[in-house]
Amino acid sequence: MRTRPKGIPRTTVLRYTQGDCAHICAQGRAAAGGAGVELVRVGEKVIDRQRIYRMVDRILELRASGLSQQDVAHELGIDRTLVSRLESLGEVRRGHKLGLVGFPVGNREALEDVARSEGVDFVWLLTEEERRRFIGERSGAALLNDLMALIARARELDHLIFLGSDMRIRLVEALLGSDRVTGIQIGTSPITEDRFVDPEALRRLIRQLRRPRDDRGGREPAP
Repeated sequence: MRTRPKGIPRTTVLRYTQGDCAHICAQGRAAAGGAGVELVRVGEKVIDRQRIYRMVDRILELRASGLSQQDVAHELGIDRTLVSRLESLGEVRRGHKLGLVGFPVGNREALEDVARSEGVDFVWLLTEEERRRFIGERSGAALLNDLMALIARARELDHLIFLGSDMRIRLVEALLGSDRVTGIQIGTSPITEDRFVDPEALRRLIRQLRRPRDDRGGREPAP
């Protein structure tokens, strides 16, 4: 005899036998033209696989677009830990998330090529002209918003390589923590013209940072 919890209307309590589920699945496939619906019975629940697949795809699309885990959770009405656990399940390459930020650098493209070939997760390099344009084309509020977004992105990294003046290196270390920043000083502040950075020296530094900490003697490499 079927029972129901006290206080719950009878019409809201559904129990399915294996035959019931098969019938529901058949009806679902027929309604979708025989394709695209996959219903699975788990205990007393009937699960739509395609709905789960669509949700996972949407989560990954939003994360790939640059939204934080919290922003994605808010957008889709789910818990942030679900987003985090899905990413952990699907992660292929483990290890430090590494970023490269710097300005003004004259050989930006060569440094970007090195960073891409070494799997650096986030790269933002500017020449002096690009730096001036970045500032000049934005209002005060828009500039502040863009800088805050860059800082938020940098905080998601495990380690940041920063190319810049002595003053800017100290500022970045204060924002992120000196243990998470390797600064390469390309001049004293203020720098008003492009500086060149040895691409192969950068490659060696990236590979050194990629190695496990134990292989580095427990210390971050010197710039």
